[in-house]
Formats: sequence, C-alpha cells, structure tokens
Amino acid sequence: MWKSNVMKIIELYTKDETKNLKMGLAVLGIIFLVFLIVLFSRTDIAPKGDGTYYQLYARFNRTDGLQVGDAVRLSGIDIGRVTDAKLDDNFKAILKMEINDKIKLPDDSSAAIVSFGIMGNKYIEIEPGGSEDMLTSGDEFSYTQDAMVLEELIERIIGIGKAKRQGNKTKEEEKAK
Repeated sequence: MWKSNVMKIIELYTKDETKNLKMGLAVLGIIFLVFLIVLFSRTDIAPKGDGTYYQLYARFNRTDGLQVGDAVRLSGIDIGRVTDAKLDDNFKAILKMEINDKIKLPDDSSAAIVSFGIMGNKYIEIEPGGSEDMLTSGDEFSYTQDAMVLEELIERIIGIGKAKRQGNKTKEEEKAK
C-alpha cells in the first residue's frame, strides 16, 4: 500500500521539477551552512593578545554593517577592536575602540569604515597622520570617513551611465540635423 502512495508522489512532479526541487534544497542547505559558519566565526569583543589597551573614540554619520567586536586595523594588521557603539545627541554614531598600547597613533590620524570585499565584513582602517603629538586614552579621531553603501555606489554608476547615454543621444541628434 505504501508503495502506491510513493508512486503517486513521484508522479506529481516531472523530471525537471524534481531536478529543480533538489537544486533548490541544495542551495538552501549551502546558504544555511554559510549562515552557521558566519554565526559561529564571530570573534568575542575581548581584545586579542596579552597586551594592554587604550581607548579611542570615533564619530561617524553612518556605520552600515560595522558591529561591536569588529577589527580595527592599521596597514592591514589588527591593532584593536570596536568595543561599544552608541548614538550622540545629534544621532551620530560614536564608536569606542580598544587599541593595543604598543601602537601610538598621531593625533591627526583618520579612521575610515571599510570592508574586506564587496560582501565582506566591515572594519575600521586607521590612516596615520604626520603629527608628532600622539592620541591618548579617551581621545577622539578628528577625521573620519563613513561606510560606503554598495547600493548608493551602484546608483551613482548607473546615473553616470545614463547621463553619458543621454549625452550621446543628443550628439547623434545634432549630427542628424
């Protein structure tokens, strides 16, 4: 009896539908695995290493995708972590960072939010300045650069392309006259 029920279920789908169903389930499985890997690979917010750390602050208009626990890097090397994020009275994000005590940063250094790739995690990249005075614990970066939002970048590129296309059409119309 159960064999006839199985045969009825099998007959409900064509070979293409069965293939598409299997492919869809495989893709869902892969997405689920990637989600689990990202979920469990997050680092804790405690600084790494045995050294001591000092606190710096940076103020940004937007921090899209940057989270507490993300890296602070200098020349591609981790020098600290983001340990807190809050809003000020003007709705700007204030990020608190712990920087390795062995790394002294000039007081005209800048902090920018960048990503590891197009879809990668965000981190703060420190660009050292040229001043001889150094930032001390509790200081705030004077120069910051907000996170670039991928959607905005794509919209700008599309807008430039449309403008060029429109410019080419008007040139062709003038030549035709």
